[in-house]
Amino acid sequence: MKNLQLSRRTLLGATAGASALALASCGTSGPGGSGGGGGSAATYWDLSGQPGEGITQGAVDAFNELDQGTVDLTFFQNDAYKQKIRTAIGAGEAPTIIYGWGGGGLRTYAAAEQVEDLTSFFEENSEVKDRFVEAVWGAATVDDKIYAIPNESTQPIILFNNKTVLENIGAEAPTTWDDLMSIVEKANSAGVAPISLAGQSRWTSMMWLEYLLDRIGGAEVFERIAAGEPDAWLDDAVVEMGKKVEELIGAKAFVDGFQSMAADSNSDQALLWTDQAAMMLQGGWTYGSMKTSGDGFVQDGRLGYDPFPTIEGGKGDLANLVGNPAGYLSISADASDEEKEVARAYFTDGVMTDAVAESIIETGGVPVVTGQDDAMAASEDSDYLEWIYGAIQEAPAFTQSWDQALQPTVAEELLVNTEQLFLGSITPEQFAENMNAASAS
Repeated sequence: MKNLQLSRRTLLGATAGASALALASCGTSGPGGSGGGGGSAATYWDLSGQPGEGITQGAVDAFNELDQGTVDLTFFQNDAYKQKIRTAIGAGEAPTIIYGWGGGGLRTYAAAEQVEDLTSFFEENSEVKDRFVEAVWGAATVDDKIYAIPNESTQPIILFNNKTVLENIGAEAPTTWDDLMSIVEKANSAGVAPISLAGQSRWTSMMWLEYLLDRIGGAEVFERIAAGEPDAWLDDAVVEMGKKVEELIGAKAFVDGFQSMAADSNSDQALLWTDQAAMMLQGGWTYGSMKTSGDGFVQDGRLGYDPFPTIEGGKGDLANLVGNPAGYLSISADASDEEKEVARAYFTDGVMTDAVAESIIETGGVPVVTGQDDAMAASEDSDYLEWIYGAIQEAPAFTQSWDQALQPTVAEELLVNTEQLFLGSITPEQFAENMNAASAS
């Protein structure tokens, strides 16, 4: 997805809340580093952008007061960071603590032994691992070994709806594929777009593929694809997924001109909150912008959110999720023993503390740790946050966004072929064959 992590980290599309700023105020030395603490120092690179930047800075400052060593924190913009971290890791000059997205990138680093195997650390510190929601560990794991600790908020992909539009066309939120297609028909008859989609961004269309494949073949199909199993893209479920896209296109399910709409402008969200569309499949990070820009759409209770529907004969569980389980932190294999010791201490006593979790909740995010029920209930967004929080804890599978789970070159081919599939310029069979060839090269 384009500039994904900035979108996901920003959550509300606003500056940090007061508590995040307060958390960050104790001893900060600015974006270039943090003071406090004694003994050894570990370097840590993360992404800029509020509210995440303030929360992360505050977590580091609080840890540095514990006298377990010092973490020196530096922030980078999203795109600049991606290039800089790859170069630094390849040159053996990575920071001690490496911010990442898990999935395909982490698999590459693990295979090259560029990041530490943390499996024994979590076995010896089970109370640390047990703090986290179980569903977020998949993207941190490579061949049954853990190479990263989850961090920040969780952001699944959600089927949003406009309750007013659904009521006006005599429909309810869909729980099955037939329900969804019925809404498409009713919305078109009423002159309303059934589904808002910013298809020019490509990753927005990919979200449909992620859920369709899960509901048709179960989470195991993409697990095999992500693991690099030969011919995994040729699974019958992949072709059936493509046929469902053809069904949607043929039924005029997406708003007219969706191919030229970009997500960066929030035009897809605007169609939902202005009653011009019935549904929108988008990331949880859009909740905040719909709340702040939607002229009371969220506050008036007109925004609905539900699981992606099941498909008759499909193997996927209604409770399965796709999206972004968390951000992830790894330890560089090239760091000194002293630096690694400080990093492990930060993982134990600095990452996702109760104070950090509270700040995330107050910015409209759902932290990736357990025990947050009371804080969720006290939030003005409690209904939404508790729904997400319950969903991630109950999900039998939480599949990472495909463009993050796959190797970068394969991910780009995925976006190209996704666009072509939605344009109708390739068939479902060609999509499967093209992706299989890209994965094999």
